[in-house]
Amino acid sequence: MKYYPTIGIECHVQLSTKTKLFSEVDNDARGKEPNSCVSPVCYALPGMLPRLNGEAIKYAIRAGRAMNCEINAQSRFDRKHYFYPDSPKGYQITQFYHPIIGAGYVELPSGTKIRIEHAHLEGDAGKLTHFDNYSLVDLNRVDTPLIEIVSMPDIHSAKDAHDYCKELWRLMRYAKVTYGDLYNGNMRFDVNVSLAPEGSDKLGTRAEVKNLNSFRSVERAVEYEIARQTKILEAGEKVVQETRGWNDATGKTTGQRSKEEAKDYRYMPEPDLPPINLSRQFINDESAKLSMMPSDYREKFGQTISTDILEILLDYPELMETMNGIDEKHITMIANLFTSVLLAEEKSVEYLNDLPDTKKLNDLAEMNEKKELSSTATKEVFLRLFDPQMKGRDTKTIAKELGLIQENDLGALEAIVDAVLKKPETKKAQDDFRNGEEKVIGFLVGQVMKESKGKANPSAVQQILRDKLK
Repeated sequence: MKYYPTIGIECHVQLSTKTKLFSEVDNDARGKEPNSCVSPVCYALPGMLPRLNGEAIKYAIRAGRAMNCEINAQSRFDRKHYFYPDSPKGYQITQFYHPIIGAGYVELPSGTKIRIEHAHLEGDAGKLTHFDNYSLVDLNRVDTPLIEIVSMPDIHSAKDAHDYCKELWRLMRYAKVTYGDLYNGNMRFDVNVSLAPEGSDKLGTRAEVKNLNSFRSVERAVEYEIARQTKILEAGEKVVQETRGWNDATGKTTGQRSKEEAKDYRYMPEPDLPPINLSRQFINDESAKLSMMPSDYREKFGQTISTDILEILLDYPELMETMNGIDEKHITMIANLFTSVLLAEEKSVEYLNDLPDTKKLNDLAEMNEKKELSSTATKEVFLRLFDPQMKGRDTKTIAKELGLIQENDLGALEAIVDAVLKKPETKKAQDDFRNGEEKVIGFLVGQVMKESKGKANPSAVQQILRDKLK
């Protein structure tokens, strides 16, 4: 019997507000000491009441609109009860009954649309670090504002699961609501996988793989779960509904605990926070702050930049903003320079934090087009545009200082060619060329380039040589 997989994904996105969701504490704990970004609210000391961060509401609106979602004018918070050392309150403040973000969809690069059921605001839990016989808790992450994005079960392959998570990551970064640092857990994915016989109108029993933090891990975990569940079903056994963990090193999931249902959490309205009531004008004003999204760039550049290169560039929102200011006739060349030259550099991440202005890039493409720079020289000048020591210099000045501007004056080039042809060491090559040996033209061009210290335009030199040797 063949089985059809169905996949639903819950994505937790840490919002990059300056302070936490319910207290005025630093929200960016990256690289900081454990338990240093905390407050009495985070510790849940008696009498400490949560205070809602208004910026998180604005971020949630932008995130929702980036996913083509409805924004609910009325929403409210609830308590989700569970007891675990990473949650001092004994409950999580979330939005179970009335979330701020309603239904929408995410369109994959392939054109497939994955529906969003809803997304809600909530405070994150702390982080446990496990050792041989004890565990330590870091509460820096407590009440970091999260939006949890819940997809509909519209995904049916490991590749689409990978592409959906990556597109979500892009959307959240283009909406400027998260740092998007997967290594530090700014986005985490819980993947639900179930199998049912092909043609069945009922979904199978699902297993949830928790806390995946890379697109490749999502894809591999889904592939493993499909294979694992297929083996169980083919053996005539039943899949157990449970939460499973992923081991990146072994490429396997392992059972952790039976899956809780909503009733297990004893949801109740949060008594210490009033309902959120937003005007349509407020929602529209925040929605208008969205800049171009990946789909907009695909539509704009789809005819001029090849799909594989464009999909690489789309991983870098700031780079795409720069591409937006490049002259249309130079788009392809600058796109190729970014992918084949800049992103191949070890310091590419640093370089992307301080991109050159579009005038310098347009000037570079213009100089290449006019044969003032060879292709090699163009790449060298391109990289120097990112050099802090070249700050304040325009493209032409940099090229001149590096001695890379090509000689295009035909009179000057002809004089250099004449000097080379008079040299005894080039006589044999000249005779060979006249006798039909085409390949020796490369040797003669090389001699001219050497004489000109690399500044001669090779194509112009070759034409002059051919004319003179006829």
